[in-house]
Amino acid sequence: MPVIKYPRLRDPLSYEWDRKAQKCGLRHTIYALNGDQYTGEWLDNLKHGKGTQIWKSMGAIYSGDWKFGKRDGYGSYSILDPATKEYKRVYTGWWENDRRSGRGTFFYPNGELYEGEWSNGLRSGWGKMHYKDGSTYEGQWLMDQPNGQGLLQLPNGNRYNGGWKDGKKHGPGKYFYPDKGQLLEGIWVADIPKCGVLVEFGRENTPAPPELPLPEIKLQDPAGVLVEAQAMFDDSHN
Repeated sequence: MPVIKYPRLRDPLSYEWDRKAQKCGLRHTIYALNGDQYTGEWLDNLKHGKGTQIWKSMGAIYSGDWKFGKRDGYGSYSILDPATKEYKRVYTGWWENDRRSGRGTFFYPNGELYEGEWSNGLRSGWGKMHYKDGSTYEGQWLMDQPNGQGLLQLPNGNRYNGGWKDGKKHGPGKYFYPDKGQLLEGIWVADIPKCGVLVEFGRENTPAPPELPLPEIKLQDPAGVLVEAQAMFDDSHN
């Protein structure tokens, strides 16, 4: 005798509960047991799209793009200031696979600032660093250090333009001393000039010209017997 099976009017409750538990699309705030919370878009139970994550223990917040549970795209990361109870920006820019990657701006706690390219969470590519003493470096970076060609400008106006390696002056470069009207052009190795030529330029416009400028040599006698330079030398030794 054949058995007739009638379709179920509804799925078991376990199926329904599982379906509701699968986060997909825009959802309201989801709270974790440790106090973290996330508000935004989901895909296949993973953060995906636009969303904001707050880490309770770290006192940090990220708002921006997500891809399969990781920060990926453009977003801003901030931390909570214990004194003011307000969030202070740490990084604004591009991310890839949960790390800083692409172009972005990093705000350091001591007031320093970096604007430029990142790779795998480190400064790499072309960027400009503003140091707390007022100096700046703009040029190439590799593995979080100046590496390649770059320009370092100091608060007193002196500047170095040339090669860098592992954060130090290395290779052909030029060091300008505008206050002295001098230019040192040579080869550097690990921040030390090994060889080069010191050239003078624009002496008349420098704020600190030489104390004893070279005297102009003039012949006082057609035969060349008396020379002004020799007389000055003799007078200085009497």
